[in-house]
Amino acid sequence: MNRAEVAIPVGVSNRHVHLSQEHWDILFGIGAEPRKFRSVVQPGFYACYETVDLVGPKGKLEKVRLIAPHRPKTQIEISKTDAGMLGIKPPVRDSGKLEGSAGVQVIGPRGSLEVKEGVILAKRHIHFAPEEAAAMGIREGEYVQVRAGAEGERELVFKKVLCRISDKFKLEFHLDADEANASLVKTGDQVKIV
Repeated sequence: MNRAEVAIPVGVSNRHVHLSQEHWDILFGIGAEPRKFRSVVQPGFYACYETVDLVGPKGKLEKVRLIAPHRPKTQIEISKTDAGMLGIKPPVRDSGKLEGSAGVQVIGPRGSLEVKEGVILAKRHIHFAPEEAAAMGIREGEYVQVRAGAEGERELVFKKVLCRISDKFKLEFHLDADEANASLVKTGDQVKIV
């Protein structure tokens, strides 16, 4: 299969928080459970009704939505614009690669805490189920180029797009709000590997 012929759906990843159970208990109280607001494309994950505020040296982001289920470590994904508003300098990282990343104060309805590391600018990536990757000749960890906003006023080719493969994934190109705005794409649009 010619990988350049496959339309890949876009998922714009707005700022969001994945909490550890320990941090959830501090922010929302022991015994509280996250409430499903809506499903997201990736199987088993959902956006919650619950939100938190993020506070940095320069400012505050209010009502940042949580994504469940809980993770072993708290991970906070924001854009470069968000980072500037907070006054922090998170690195560009793949999900779960949190060592040496930025910190921020997190405020919930029942408490607050200082996350020492865990704030990242998520590396743009494509999720593939194994059969989707095999059909397109994609290898785990491979980098590809993606054309976004085809034939639009702000068409872009994103380089260094990480390919991630798992039987828990569904085909989707993830980029953050800044990248989506730069190419004038939105969730549900389609892109292609070039």
